Amino acid sequence: METPNFSIEFFPPKTAEGAEKLRATRAQLSLLHPKYFSVTFGAGGSTQRGTLDTVVEILAAGEQAAPHLSCVGGTRESIRAILAEFKSHNIRRIVALRGDLPSGYGAAGEFRYANELVEFIRAETGDWFHIEVAAYPEVHPQARSPQDDLLAFERKVKAGADAAITQYFYNADAYFQYVEQARKLGIAVPIVAGIMPITNYTQLMRFSDMCGAEIPRWVRLKLASFGDDSASIKAFGLDVVTALCQRLLAGGAPGLHFYSMNQAAATTALWQRLV
Repeated sequence: METPNFSIEFFPPKTAEGAEKLRATRAQLSLLHPKYFSVTFGAGGSTQRGTLDTVVEILAAGEQAAPHLSCVGGTRESIRAILAEFKSHNIRRIVALRGDLPSGYGAAGEFRYANELVEFIRAETGDWFHIEVAAYPEVHPQARSPQDDLLAFERKVKAGADAAITQYFYNADAYFQYVEQARKLGIAVPIVAGIMPITNYTQLMRFSDMCGAEIPRWVRLKLASFGDDSASIKAFGLDVVTALCQRLLAGGAPGLHFYSMNQAAATTALWQRLV
């Protein structure tokens, strides 16, 4: 089996203090030698400048980096301009997503789905970019059915995606079944497992409610039982997520993508248990 690829996700900082903190985080996580860092793109492209600035800084430090690009709310002209700017900085990898409209935003723009964005990127830039797309082992919260969700994934791959990163999950069986179903459809691209370290119970519940990621009942109850004991939450969370990662890698997952939340400690601790 090939060596798994590990990658790490950041979000663009909104303040000078946040930028300094992220530099320190990145310096720590760079010691782990991830394949690349990815940088998210806010609702409706609200962090577009910060995304590019952060990616350019990572590239200048000699690391590989991939900006996220969401298309909802965008036009062909605006996306074309962003792609040209990415190319001008010699960015070769993109995470292409539909994204969400910010609240109060009007029309959805010229792109409705991520497969349309992938198709547009390919038509505009050929094979310049390595394109990653999203996959949902526990089903996208807006999908009509699991089968519809899988077919949406198939459309993204047929449009030209090179690989996929999953939404985070804590049920390895959901991932393995999803990969098996994708393979039956003829989807051959690598499906990298998205990993969310557990460090804060309240935050985890909020994120999971928004994105549809299921927290197993026994994990939820155990975390709730710790109350404000953050050391116990982190220790238990590290054990749970380490076991998940070990099972995923043993079962053939081609890589792990860590949602770092711009923090170094939890991802580093997990990584050290896995390598």
